[in-house]
Amino acid sequence: MLKIISAVCLTFIFSPIWPLGQNPMPGDPFIIVNKKNNEVAYIKDNKVQTVMAAATGKTEDLTPEGFFTITVKAVEPYYRKKDIKGGDPNNPLGTRWIGFDAAETDGRIYGIHGTNDPSSIGKYVSQGCIRLQNEAVESLFDFVPIGTKILIVTSPDNFEQIGRAYGAIK
Repeated sequence: MLKIISAVCLTFIFSPIWPLGQNPMPGDPFIIVNKKNNEVAYIKDNKVQTVMAAATGKTEDLTPEGFFTITVKAVEPYYRKKDIKGGDPNNPLGTRWIGFDAAETDGRIYGIHGTNDPSSIGKYVSQGCIRLQNEAVESLFDFVPIGTKILIVTSPDNFEQIGRAYGAIK
């Protein structure tokens, strides 16, 4: 019994915890969404790997800010609000869904997804999700495992500065 208690205590002491789980380790995949310039950065191996143009909420409060975790991924996602099957050209979610746990949801309300309206990218038009071109979200989807941390901010800083401040870049 003493060994179990000791192991639990040591695990707790040596495993720093973010509010929503373990700290990202420098080098781990990490996503930053900056609402100020409607861009998404994919960070891995201590550097910004790519930056993609995005669309975010029509109003500042629609796309939640904070530190979240990717909890759901789907290919050809189904659009529940209007009963539109995945793969349908009228589906506003595009070809991929990367859901995260904002506002105590299960990753099925807020997400990074594609779009059937490419002209919306770069604008403030969504109901809270982050839209990317289908090609961009398809690429990101392949590199982002469940459990990846995502940070959504409104900041004048560049992605390298934001990544350093949150421990995603050394």
